[in-house]
Amino acid sequence: MADWNPTLYTRFEDERTRPARDLLARCSFPGRPEGEALRIADLGCGPGNSTELLVERFPKAEITGFDLSPAMLEEARRRVPGARFETADIADFRPARPFDLVYSNAALQWVRGHETLIPRLLDAVVPGGLLAAQVPDNLADPSQTAMHDIAREAPFAKHLTGAGEAREPIAPLAQYYDWLAGAGAAVEIWMTHYQHPMTDAAAITDWFRSTGLKPFVDPLPDDLKPLFLERYTQAMETGYPERADGKRLLAFPRLFFVARQPA
Repeated sequence: MADWNPTLYTRFEDERTRPARDLLARCSFPGRPEGEALRIADLGCGPGNSTELLVERFPKAEITGFDLSPAMLEEARRRVPGARFETADIADFRPARPFDLVYSNAALQWVRGHETLIPRLLDAVVPGGLLAAQVPDNLADPSQTAMHDIAREAPFAKHLTGAGEAREPIAPLAQYYDWLAGAGAAVEIWMTHYQHPMTDAAAITDWFRSTGLKPFVDPLPDDLKPLFLERYTQAMETGYPERADGKRLLAFPRLFFVARQPA
């Protein structure tokens, strides 16, 4: 895929950051000194919106944001100068020293093989520390199924073989619990279905242009990219009917878990 676009991503920053806030609200360290200088990893930090929340919540912490996108890291460094940022692939994340908190907001869906990934990320946490993650679970929603359906149409199909394989299908909630609890962690796990009022169907297209649509649009020749986006907007017209105020209600289910290593 082409590099990520921070400007597109932050167009809906309030909506994208709300789950990050909700996840962070469940991260605490009872019994540890107030203001302790924690070591925190923000996996898939993007443009730094989640890192900024971590700095606000834990001002004395040593916080490092990790991402693969040069553009996102450049924006994160500008936005959160007090944190460190490094290029890293979550799929290969094996830190030399464990962290007090390994935190990830809306990034793990881009990493394949959660059955081995989740326990391995838990291993990157100190005794008494936390692995906290929020993962979009919307692959069955119209916003996602339309991408696959359109990718099978002419003239797109010949360019998009395997395009939908970029994301990991999310396992049932109980499976994540078993992966974490089976590794000895105390687990809090839940689902939240956010409902985002969008001005029109084109706004839904704008939302996903910076994320889920990238594996479908980026491989296309330049002359087909606008056509794919136009077809997608048409699908959003029917997938998300107009509400009483003229807006479209974008449902967005997300899986959350906070796992604490035994002390």
